[in-house]
Amino acid sequence: MLYHLFDYLNQFDFPGAGIFQYISFRSSLAIITSLVISLIFGKKIIYVLQRKQIGETVRDLGLEGQMQKKGTPTMGGIIILSAILIPVLLFGDLTNVYVLLMILTTVWLGLVGFLDDYIKVFKKNKQGLRGKFKIMGQIALGSIVGLTMFFHSDILVREKIILDNGQVATKVVENAEGQEETIVLTRDVKSTKVNVPFLKNNEFDYKNIIGFLGENASKFTWLIFVIAIILIITFVSNGANLTDGLDGLAAGSSAIIGTTLGILAYVSGNTIIADYLNIMYIPNSAELVVFISAFIGAMVGFMWYNSYPAQVFMGDTGSLAIGGIIAVFAILIRKELLIPILCGIFVVETLSVVTQLTNFKYTKKKYGEGRRIFLMSPLHHHFQKKGYPEPKIVTRFWIVGILLAVITFVTLKIR
Repeated sequence: MLYHLFDYLNQFDFPGAGIFQYISFRSSLAIITSLVISLIFGKKIIYVLQRKQIGETVRDLGLEGQMQKKGTPTMGGIIILSAILIPVLLFGDLTNVYVLLMILTTVWLGLVGFLDDYIKVFKKNKQGLRGKFKIMGQIALGSIVGLTMFFHSDILVREKIILDNGQVATKVVENAEGQEETIVLTRDVKSTKVNVPFLKNNEFDYKNIIGFLGENASKFTWLIFVIAIILIITFVSNGANLTDGLDGLAAGSSAIIGTTLGILAYVSGNTIIADYLNIMYIPNSAELVVFISAFIGAMVGFMWYNSYPAQVFMGDTGSLAIGGIIAVFAILIRKELLIPILCGIFVVETLSVVTQLTNFKYTKKKYGEGRRIFLMSPLHHHFQKKGYPEPKIVTRFWIVGILLAVITFVTLKIR
């Protein structure tokens, strides 16, 4: 809102209004505002949650310090959602389709998570929202994001123009100093391509999945594209939900991931840097840096109260939303194939649950008695069972997350 106000005032040469045109300035304001909202209003929200007796219901799993968390306010994801949305509405370009999709993602999955928490807390149903309804919400969101990306006229990528002889099209122009120089000709096009890590020709097109259909492949590309996006959003959203089991674990890991995605969004939205790194340039995507700045501020601010010992839990209101935000953000900047590396913590936590459950069912059917791979899943509970203190587990997971973030950056040049 403030962005549009100052953009209007800038037309009349209003002093200082032009500074709002700089994404770096608005991103700084977004992260500061989200931190302030988390720290100041977060305390008031926690007080309201305590007064309403919206506390965590704890099932005794024999974990050290577990029962001490009973009654700790949950649904703290309200703090996170507020700290993201308010700065974005104030400082973001609300005509930008990328920003609108991120706002939709935040609200949509925030509501799905809120319904889950509401049923658990107020209806006293420990199962919460039935799993199929969560999946339906994620599928619906994935469909909207996928179809919008495929058909919306403002979602484009910039490609080099290739001539019939396979050569890149160029043009000789005269620069500001009167000297001739050769530039590469480009065009903005609709595309289902994404960046692929570690490969020299670092682009993959979703339509190649159905390349065996020949000329008919292009007719069904939209379907493959949407299905892929649905799977990614569902996986990452649920992965973040599973990771939210120790004080500060999900929030800290998400802050690290968000920072990495912010840098990737900046380079993908800067034509000079994108060309230097030989990655896809995505017109108008740099505006996403404002959103991710608010996201990072919200995560760090929430950790003020969520770090050990936690004064509030984010609940599904927060965890489902932050997982969806990370997934959709990576998809919009065409970096979703980096998710297995960057979101390695979420991936391992999810796989630990899947393998544990699969192995238990298989061995029970084969031997009559279920056998476990881990002492408990998700993986962070396994280390708790081994006797590691909760803060040590969280800190070490953060360190691994930072390492994965560095590896993600390395993929930009190692091919």
